[in-house]
Amino acid sequence: MQEKYHPQEIEKNAQQYWDSISAFKAMETPGKPKYYCLSMFPYPSGKLHMGHVRNYTIGDVLSRYHRMQGFNVLQPMGWDAFGLPAENAAMQNNVSPAKWTYDNIAYMRKQLKSLGLSIDWEREITTCDPSYYHWNQWLFLRMLEQGLAYQTTGTVNWDPVDQTVLANEQVIDGCGWRTGAPVEKREIPMYYLKITQYADELLNALDTLTGWPERVKTMQANWIGKSYGVDITFPADTASGTPQDLKVFTTRADTLMGATYVAIAAEHPIALHAAQNNPSLQAFIQECKLGSAKEADLATQEKKGMDTGLFVIHPLSEQKLPVWVANYVLMGYGEGAVMAVPAHDERDFEFAKKYDLAIAQVITKSREGAFSDDNYGTDTPFSTTHWQEWYANKEIGVCINSGKYNNLGHSTAVDAIAADLEKKGLGNKRVQYRLRDWGISRQRYWGCPIPLIHCADCGVVPVPDDQLPVVLPQDLVPDGSGNPLAKTPSFYECACPKCGKSARRETDTMDTFVDSSWYYARYACPDQHQAMTDERVNYWLPADQYIGGIEHAILHLLYSRFWSKVMRDLGLLALDEPFANLLTQGMVLNEIFYRKTASGRIVYYNPSEVQIQHDEQGKRCGAILLADNQPIESGGIGTMSKSKNNGVDPQNLVQEYGADTARLFMMFASPPTQTLEWADTGVDGAYRFLKRLWRQAYIHLQSGVIKIDPALHQALSPELKDLRCQLHHTIVKVTDDLERRHTFNTAIAAVMELMNGLVKCQDNNPVSRNLMQEALENIVLLLSPIVPHICHELWHELRPGTELFAQSWPQPDNTAMVQDEIKLIVQVNGKLRGQICVAQDANKEAVEKAALANEQVQKFTDGQAIKKIIIVPKKLVNIVV
Repeated sequence: MQEKYHPQEIEKNAQQYWDSISAFKAMETPGKPKYYCLSMFPYPSGKLHMGHVRNYTIGDVLSRYHRMQGFNVLQPMGWDAFGLPAENAAMQNNVSPAKWTYDNIAYMRKQLKSLGLSIDWEREITTCDPSYYHWNQWLFLRMLEQGLAYQTTGTVNWDPVDQTVLANEQVIDGCGWRTGAPVEKREIPMYYLKITQYADELLNALDTLTGWPERVKTMQANWIGKSYGVDITFPADTASGTPQDLKVFTTRADTLMGATYVAIAAEHPIALHAAQNNPSLQAFIQECKLGSAKEADLATQEKKGMDTGLFVIHPLSEQKLPVWVANYVLMGYGEGAVMAVPAHDERDFEFAKKYDLAIAQVITKSREGAFSDDNYGTDTPFSTTHWQEWYANKEIGVCINSGKYNNLGHSTAVDAIAADLEKKGLGNKRVQYRLRDWGISRQRYWGCPIPLIHCADCGVVPVPDDQLPVVLPQDLVPDGSGNPLAKTPSFYECACPKCGKSARRETDTMDTFVDSSWYYARYACPDQHQAMTDERVNYWLPADQYIGGIEHAILHLLYSRFWSKVMRDLGLLALDEPFANLLTQGMVLNEIFYRKTASGRIVYYNPSEVQIQHDEQGKRCGAILLADNQPIESGGIGTMSKSKNNGVDPQNLVQEYGADTARLFMMFASPPTQTLEWADTGVDGAYRFLKRLWRQAYIHLQSGVIKIDPALHQALSPELKDLRCQLHHTIVKVTDDLERRHTFNTAIAAVMELMNGLVKCQDNNPVSRNLMQEALENIVLLLSPIVPHICHELWHELRPGTELFAQSWPQPDNTAMVQDEIKLIVQVNGKLRGQICVAQDANKEAVEKAALANEQVQKFTDGQAIKKIIIVPKKLVNIVV
């Protein structure tokens, strides 16, 4: 055995061995328990960062651990390869997105392999490969046949200069991120998937996901947002020129008598009608179109509105209510209209106060606590103080100022009002969901083509199955001015499959969430080219462990669950849920540095390109960019990401210290579910520990290799018995930490503590060496899922002629954990004063006698009366004087 630890050589040899025996090739083995460990696949952005290392090492630790436990393990890898970042990079570098993507995949694959991950690379998939997205298109057509896919208009962010749709995150201060042009909200034809048809099942099935974090299930439930309410029609006041009735949905029909106006979206037909001869309203509607389409933004933005001059009729009181266009109402949500009850809704209250609209309280906390009708009638100003007193209480309350509904509680009032509305033909009870159908159309190039053809005579025609896949051309270079597919006749010109006449191929592509919504199933049968799935999916699925960031807790996971249920109903899968257990690992954080260009665009710089400045007292006072020595802004600490350019490339760390050090550091730095702020100061510590482990094995093996002799365990001294007891307790703890708790940091800490105890076992006699051999073998086995390369090499040295890869997980020796003596701490009046050793089965009197006889304890009890002695079994003795 060589004396020095050389990680690069050791890791190269281990990886070559694993490759030579196809160590991680997954096979469908009947009768053997399977373990499918899946980490969310990466976007091929160019380089891994330490966040990736953390994510994939977590999965690898669990995969290797379960393989040693006798499971048939599948750990696959692939690439979420479509998406807008590739188009942006293509424009910056004047290359096709395909070249940029495949070059990045090659580099990142090499990086992943350097980490020694136990991945079955024969199952690798790439979502921009036609053999993969063929089945996106095929399933879309099946959903079209089932009525689960359809086309309608949808609201999008439109950049009028680039002539393209922008994602919400590409809209910065109301302008396009690239052009700086004011962004418009436009209604354009979009294709949707009817996820709402599965809303109830998606919600109810959350109760079956016992291996998911409660936080994630709550987030999904809130996103689905099942609510019980009432559809209400406000008849048009034709005398004022209102062209149609106005429909709203509300979960608070009990507040209907407090409606003092109605608010509609800028795109609502009534708003457009009112604006025909009203330039001011036209201008306001245009302003609203430049606003955000995100609900979160609407909640925080300044509330603005304009009176249309039109009215609708209150369905019960028959009073006229003014119709206002408001920027906090979106056409894409519900009916694009709300009944405004300012006394009991925060947004309505803010709007009413701004425009001096009536506020009528119609709910109070309790019958006994009702505010006087005289003080809070419709025509009396409603103070902010009183509104906050009511609204902050968050209670449902009872009705006041509501005529025949006074003193009714919430549910009773809702039932009574709904019944009265139904009698008048102006309303009915209904269940509604916050969840909206999934709009998958993207007016961009680098995505899966939607397999439809537009024919002047036949309308929209599906591409026949035998003409799939519709292949995306890979040689286009976007210039930012709209979708390149719409300017490429060789792509869009085609013949109608029905009539044979000239037709136009659909140039919209699919949302990339489609690609990631079923990849877990494709890993089971990536070589199946005749069908989307085969019988192998029912062997491997559901994934036993899914690992990924909390940022995907809603959309990706929800879409994947929906997609799997559709595949189930089409006979492609035999399961209800795709992921049995979910681990949401914490993000790795690092500082963000940036500059703003003259056009307002933000350019991010990697922390490695920046030098921190300090004043004379050593306090940080700024930062400069090394390239030009000019000041640079800090954006604080944020998640490592390509978009913020604040990732730490693991390649340098691997080259200097080795992959095992990188893996050990990331697993030891914090529990996997907690965020981790990057600091490379801990890397040296991880490296020193591995060198220490190597050194301990080297010293032991200088006297030769030995085979463990169980008979020598009977000759252990009390001190060595304690060490062997600690060894087997460590096996129990590490097993629990990996199996149940997934706290790899505490597992590593337990092994480190055991290593510290090996100083008791340095004698060169047979008994001591026998225990050292047992300890080192078990330490290597316990650490092998975390630092597999060094453990592979050490096993060769400790057990020549055998392979670590063939070993099972160590089992504790229960007899070793039975101690003859136990240690108890002794307190005097609750303060630590000493320590004693007593027999395992010592009675109360023996324990008390030993405690009182302790020399250190006697210093604090001498001459004082003993009031009582409290014994906590196997832990402590507290003497009260």
